[in-house]
Amino acid sequence: MSHIVSLRSASLRALRSSSTIVAASKCTTSPHRPCQHLQKFSYSILSTSPDQYSTIGNNKNKKRTHSARTISIDSLPGSVYRFNRRLHTSPVFFDSVDVIAPPFPESVKEGTIRLLKKVGDKVAVDEAIAEIETDKANLSINAPAAGTIEAYLVVDSDNVTSGVHVAKLNTSIDVKPVSESKTDAPTGEVKTKSGQSTDPTASISLNELSPPAGALRDTSAPQKPVAHPIKTYATIDPHKVTGTRLETRVKMSRMRLKISERLKEAQNTCAMLTTFNEIDMSNAVEFRKKYADQFLKRHNIKLGFMSAFVKASACALTDSPIVNAVIDGNEIVYRDYVDISVAVASPKGLVVPVIRNVEQMNYADIERAINEYGEKAKKGTLPIEDMDGGTFTISNGGVFGSLFGTPIINLPQSAILGMHGIFDRPVAINGKMEIRPMMYVALTYDHRIIDGRDAVLFLRKIKQYVEDSRTMFLDI
Repeated sequence: MSHIVSLRSASLRALRSSSTIVAASKCTTSPHRPCQHLQKFSYSILSTSPDQYSTIGNNKNKKRTHSARTISIDSLPGSVYRFNRRLHTSPVFFDSVDVIAPPFPESVKEGTIRLLKKVGDKVAVDEAIAEIETDKANLSINAPAAGTIEAYLVVDSDNVTSGVHVAKLNTSIDVKPVSESKTDAPTGEVKTKSGQSTDPTASISLNELSPPAGALRDTSAPQKPVAHPIKTYATIDPHKVTGTRLETRVKMSRMRLKISERLKEAQNTCAMLTTFNEIDMSNAVEFRKKYADQFLKRHNIKLGFMSAFVKASACALTDSPIVNAVIDGNEIVYRDYVDISVAVASPKGLVVPVIRNVEQMNYADIERAINEYGEKAKKGTLPIEDMDGGTFTISNGGVFGSLFGTPIINLPQSAILGMHGIFDRPVAINGKMEIRPMMYVALTYDHRIIDGRDAVLFLRKIKQYVEDSRTMFLDI
């Protein structure tokens, strides 16, 4: 049988000093002394400020601003009680909730907040009310409960950190505004018991209300026209009229600022050098045409050229570990794994998600990962964790029609491969001129760690693997 014990005033005063109030009623066994035969009791308490405490169930007008908690009391002989507090949050005892910014990854210190709702707007659970733009991606701040936005605790475009209180959300029961009663305007008409109308205007006919026909006639004499002088304007030479040229200033986004900062840092840090080559894509095009339908039917994803270059780069990086290495202070760090960053265009700038452990993946795994990252980049939902790390980068400007170009190293990596468009060009094959689908490729590398010979041999290895994928699988 459960009992509820009342705490005496001394106990209440002790709890008051710790900003807690216990809700309790009289003991059903004895109203004046503690029950010694009970083992455990649980009480609901409300944590408030010292001047706002009140027992639960009483004094309902007091503002309850903090979370509800539970106290476990063990009844011991000699009326000695030991208090073990076990805190549990409950949405029952408060009407407002603070919306807090989510934790940031270790590489992100702060971000710029953009408010998506207005004060007074109603939001549902997990509905985005603000967005934090960081150096790499955007973090969404969602409402923890349904309610109405009472106030924002930050200003739009402010720089905020992780854990900052963004807004106050009123989670009380929404009372729909009473709709205005649609009452008919008084007409002055009163009906008697017999049902006859007593409206004084009811007996007036339309003919009596309309004005006489003669009142509408104008008997005044017509006015004579008056001559006004013609205004003259100065002649303007249309050839001397200059149009207006407008300039619009737009604040750079945090991502764009970070991209420009990193690119300039790469130029100032690395001794960048670029080597070029061209790849005959005839076998790759034929390979794709031959197996595209079977690949799509088997793996439910299209077969592209990107997977061939990613896999070829992974094999070449395994053969040339110096290209996969990085400078760390006065040391060179070699990696026995290959994580390739793939440059993907997003509405807010270029992002480089990382495909990890590419050396263990096949074409289907690579295409699936690229497709998934591309969809996330378009929607702006690419998490920061997917862009951290990477040992090598591939940038494909060919999808935009690029013919030639030199990419910039993605720090702290040591090299980047630039792919370009496939165009039919005349090439000499066995002493004869033939039209082949050709692609220019560029490798930009850090000359501090990679020698020219290693860079040229690495790019030639990629060329060999793409032109004839059998050499890649046969490891020759």
